[in-house]
Amino acid sequence: MIKNLLKYRELLLAVVIVLMVLGVGARSPEFIGAGNLLEMFNDTSILIILALGQMMVLLTKGIDLSMAANLALTGMIVALINFHHPDIPVWSLVVLATVLGLIMGAINGLLVWKVGIPPIVVTLGTMSIYRGIIFLLSNGGWINAHQMSPDFLSLPRAPFLGLPLLGWCAIVALILVAYFLRYSRTGRALYTAGGNATAAYYTGINAGKMQFISFCLSGALAGFCGYLWISRFAVAYVDVANGFELQIVAACVIGGISTMGGIGSVVGCLLGALFLGVINNALPVIEVSPFWQMAISGAVIVIAVILNERGNKRKGRLILRHSPSVHASGPESEARS
Repeated sequence: MIKNLLKYRELLLAVVIVLMVLGVGARSPEFIGAGNLLEMFNDTSILIILALGQMMVLLTKGIDLSMAANLALTGMIVALINFHHPDIPVWSLVVLATVLGLIMGAINGLLVWKVGIPPIVVTLGTMSIYRGIIFLLSNGGWINAHQMSPDFLSLPRAPFLGLPLLGWCAIVALILVAYFLRYSRTGRALYTAGGNATAAYYTGINAGKMQFISFCLSGALAGFCGYLWISRFAVAYVDVANGFELQIVAACVIGGISTMGGIGSVVGCLLGALFLGVINNALPVIEVSPFWQMAISGAVIVIAVILNERGNKRKGRLILRHSPSVHASGPESEARS
């Protein structure tokens, strides 16, 4: 029975989320009100977008721990520009944040692809570097709401069809990433590169290049979220989103994205983020200390990893197996080339 449930883990996760919402709603009816549910989705929108970027990196058997620092740095840069030059159009700052994030993601990708440094080591290093740059740019100071222009602050809050633009950004990101992974050659290659490097090599897919592309995409999404985060919370400082990278990884793992690469879906990513969003919003309602949030999230991650490893057992036989010659000059060397 457990194996059958694992086959439908996304459906199971969706049921768990609904039961959680209804359970908290039984104690506090306003929790399941339409307005509160929309606000909860809006609060989770940035996590959803970041989790989509992390998912693409995980698909290639990598990990990006610098996303939160990327977000903080791009957010500080556009906040400083807006403070000193409030006449610059907000849309240009959004584009700048996205491009800067892409560049930082590309740095990660090049270090992994061309230099051959493990992704976790690269992104731990760049995470510290980006935080240090924030301190140098700001001299350890803050940019507060009264130092930001009204247009800079109001854009993500602008309503459209009853939902703020911040929520619509998450919906558009979900659609675009789902289309990219399902219908584009590069998107499908991300799965192949992470799922079976040998098969990827023999089908002409450069696994290292796919990792580079995934880091570029995750960096661009993190940079885009840099503006969204700063304008949403109306403050920029060194420790913005500090530790949020754990929430991002947790959303992916809970949603069924394998840390071993090649397995995961946009729906699972969305559900994982919503699961954490419901927990974070429900704890104050049921009077649980917020200090328990990390402990609860950590326990859920461990359980999710165990379930994923049981549910992600691949069936069938490998058509291509490693041989000494392939191991020496095949996909591993191709990934580093």
